[in-house]
Amino acid sequence: MLSSHAPQQFPLSLGTITAPDVTGDAPTTACSLGSSGSKGLWYKYTATQNKTIRVATSTAGQNADTRLVVFTGSCTALSCLTANDDFAGTFSQVTFNVVAGTTYYIVFDNKYSSLGFNITLSEVVVVPDRLSFTSQSISTGGTLNNCIVDMNGDYLDDIVTVVSPTQINISYQQTGGGFTNTSYTVPTTTITPSWSIAAGDYDNNGYNDLVYGSGSGIAFLKANSNGTAYTSDRKTQSFLVQRTNFIDINNDGKLDAFICDDNAPNRYYLNDGTNMNHHQGGLGDFPSGGNYGSIWIDYDNDGDMDLYIAKCSGGGSGPGGNIDELHKNNGDGTFTNVALTSNMANPTQTWSAAWGDFNNDGWMDAVVGINSTSNGLSKVMKNNGDGTFTDKSVGSGYDTTNALSREYVAYDFDNDGFLDVLGASNTIMFGNGDFTFVPNASVYNIDYYDRPIGDLNNDGFLDIQNGNNILINAGNTNKWLKVTLKGIQSNRNGIGARVEIYGVWGKQIRDIQSGIGFGNMNTLNAHFGIGQATAITKVVVKWPSGIVDVINNVTPNTTLHVIEGTFLDVKDVQTSQETFTIYPNPTHDIINFKTANNFTPVEAKVYEMSGRMVLQTKVERNSISIRELNTGNYLLILTDKNGKTYSQKVTKK
Repeated sequence: MLSSHAPQQFPLSLGTITAPDVTGDAPTTACSLGSSGSKGLWYKYTATQNKTIRVATSTAGQNADTRLVVFTGSCTALSCLTANDDFAGTFSQVTFNVVAGTTYYIVFDNKYSSLGFNITLSEVVVVPDRLSFTSQSISTGGTLNNCIVDMNGDYLDDIVTVVSPTQINISYQQTGGGFTNTSYTVPTTTITPSWSIAAGDYDNNGYNDLVYGSGSGIAFLKANSNGTAYTSDRKTQSFLVQRTNFIDINNDGKLDAFICDDNAPNRYYLNDGTNMNHHQGGLGDFPSGGNYGSIWIDYDNDGDMDLYIAKCSGGGSGPGGNIDELHKNNGDGTFTNVALTSNMANPTQTWSAAWGDFNNDGWMDAVVGINSTSNGLSKVMKNNGDGTFTDKSVGSGYDTTNALSREYVAYDFDNDGFLDVLGASNTIMFGNGDFTFVPNASVYNIDYYDRPIGDLNNDGFLDIQNGNNILINAGNTNKWLKVTLKGIQSNRNGIGARVEIYGVWGKQIRDIQSGIGFGNMNTLNAHFGIGQATAITKVVVKWPSGIVDVINNVTPNTTLHVIEGTFLDVKDVQTSQETFTIYPNPTHDIINFKTANNFTPVEAKVYEMSGRMVLQTKVERNSISIRELNTGNYLLILTDKNGKTYSQKVTKK
């Protein structure tokens, strides 16, 4: 309790007013904000019903710096209720519950500025939960719980726990539910993924490998040929690692690794098929680093993956310091930072950004998260489809919250067909498809840092790990589709592929990525929600190799497994009679090839005209047999040792 005389008070009601300069009686305390200023500005609000209200200050054209305290009680015996300083830069905001008939005193002092400002009093509409989670304990055997990914090649998400530099535990998801734990010793590894971890099959043997990011460099953990043991390749370069990613940088069908360096230009390791070879520079070259959350996306829809880097430090606000970077893939092995011209050079202190198509127009947008309010609030950025982005933050829901997080990721948790964001604090911000977001009413005890995401009970709804617990998504009646990939010419995981689904909603897209957010590794499977739609007219997979698979009339609430080249879009394949001819055609059995232009086929694939592959075989003595095929028309595609493909139509009698 504290005593005070009765200062002049102004009535305050819902809406926005412009406050005068702070020249009145000062409060005798600033509550939790420390010492009070020498002057004060007093407002009085009397609640007419029980509700939640928010008081926020903003600029009135002057460089004001506000501090805000809310008191209850009487003018001669006031009690502190809540207070705030520097909600967004120099302004203030509080949210609190009010009781009908109770008077609240809303007071500002001049501790930092006496200039006038705007005050907005608004009612906070509390929405019901869109989703609920059930917490289940799971014995992982360690404390580094930041990796959910398939580790045994069955496309079910498993849980990887790093126990020590030389031990990992894998909780393998079982087909019938639950997990089986297996511990592995990994000799010679001297670090743990204390900053980040990423997964990908960089030797294309069918089992995912790992890369650890630590305070002193990286190590690769490589699975053997049947996924029953791991060896370590501890790299000698010593540097402070932030985000790690697996990505095929040079698009040669083998995964490389990109590593954010906190104190120097970024590193990457190119895969020559035997070794991961160290390189530095060319993808974020600011001398003192400040590179935190890297994410690879195809923002310009040109078929190759571009790089966004969330920046946190490295020279303050000067060029290349706290300014986020967007590196356009030029398609020739070089990259150009286009952040400034694209309007993505945000100066916020961010550790990661959630990228996804938030309005389902076929272009990747971004929510640039904050881990400090020193440079403002999170940004919601709309991709205009012309290489530029528009700030849609005002009215988005992110303009009224200053909650912080290292991790911002975009997934459709409620399967309504619109991407949501797990980001600030423990909140899922549910997307409405129009760049507005609504927080879940319930707050779950989700770890601030380690919270990887995957489908841990294979029910089509995404779950969240929280240390030695998993939050199982209770789901709803919305329908879904899960797409799993197996690359042939592209890398085995299909990392860098674009998956599109079509239906009454129009179009949804997902890019397959290894390492999103700041430090966690999430599922490599593509998840889509389709709300109450009952049909999926088409699924399109655009592989890094350039191959496009098209699958028509896909059943909802299923997992679709796509092997690269199995469902070619035969309508788009061009015939090549000048390169080779076939005879006899039609035929009962043997097809012979006569080739030209130094084209020597080594493999043949035969497709139904619907796009389904029905035969794959080696070419011997320039002929193949199609005896086992049914009568009808087919598309024959021949591939030579250099990967060049040519096609002809063939008829089976």
